[in-house]
Amino acid sequence: MLKLGVVIASVREGRVGLPVAQWFIERARQHATFDVLTIDLKALDLPIFAERNHPRLRQYENEKQKAWSAMVAPLDAFVFVTPEYNYSTAPALLNALDYLLAEWQYKPAALVTYGGISGGLRAMQMIRQTLASLKMVMMVEAVNLPFVAQSIDRDAGVFKATEVHDKSAVAMLDELHRWAVALATLRT
Repeated sequence: MLKLGVVIASVREGRVGLPVAQWFIERARQHATFDVLTIDLKALDLPIFAERNHPRLRQYENEKQKAWSAMVAPLDAFVFVTPEYNYSTAPALLNALDYLLAEWQYKPAALVTYGGISGGLRAMQMIRQTLASLKMVMMVEAVNLPFVAQSIDRDAGVFKATEVHDKSAVAMLDELHRWAVALATLRT
């Protein structure tokens, strides 16, 4: 079975990204086309990228970078669950992407974005450029969650999805799986 990494990009205290990611992870498991791995950048706690060697050389000296590489390399596809901050993507996500190069290449990526009125669309537009430069293939299908705070039950810490959210997640996972199968030949 193909392996999907679901990356929780927000590292803030009180983040809504965690319940959003938990909802999506459950949908991905129900979809049953991927073995799902949760990657929480808050728990990973990568320092700001300042390594001596460029990631293209794969001469990792930092133990956290080595562990990050070992986590990302075997995965076949990614879903990044990211907020929009100041018309851009979460800094922790960009930092995590910058740590590696070959480990990302020829793998499909999809986005679950959230925020205010835009639902994270501006973050999506910003991160697409970075993912393309890493030779990742971006899915057109996405899950965008405008006014996400209104869909969070703060007492229970749960994201309350609508039927539209659930259908969007299925369509995105269908396409992500299709591309993950196709791109596997480029990585062998």
